[in-house]
Amino acid sequence: MLRRAVRRTVPALAPAAFAVAALAAVLALASAASAALGVPADKPQVLSRWTQPDAAAYGAWAAARENRAAWAAYGFDWSTDYCTGSPDNPFGFPFRLACARHDFGYRNHRAAGLYPAEKPRLDEAFHADMKRVCALYSGARRASCDSTAWLYYQAVRVVEIS
Repeated sequence: MLRRAVRRTVPALAPAAFAVAALAAVLALASAASAALGVPADKPQVLSRWTQPDAAAYGAWAAARENRAAWAAYGFDWSTDYCTGSPDNPFGFPFRLACARHDFGYRNHRAAGLYPAEKPRLDEAFHADMKRVCALYSGARRASCDSTAWLYYQAVRVVEIS
């Protein structure tokens, strides 16, 4: 009897349309749950904005990192091990903050359940951050920096998504 009632009230939806409707319902519930816990509803947008490859995104993230208390309600994970098992400043190139933002992106996108889909963009942002460091050099020193940045980028690209 319930099946008939559902069939009458829900016209024959294509499976894709049903999936979209279900996803929208889940997202609405998740947003409501976040709001109920006191987490600002724009947390996903802020996270996305801070983890884009451009310099403005890096600057916004760096400013927020310096004033974490202002963002406490968002519950971001600011922890970092910087460049993990690699040098933070290889050959004197200061990649430490690029690694910190990369960690921020990975940790917070994992917590939000968005990591696998966003990993390529997070890795691109990491490479862009390191290339901005390299842009401060010239000649052979810049070429060396760019090569090191490329190596670090390739290393994170091949890491398995888990």
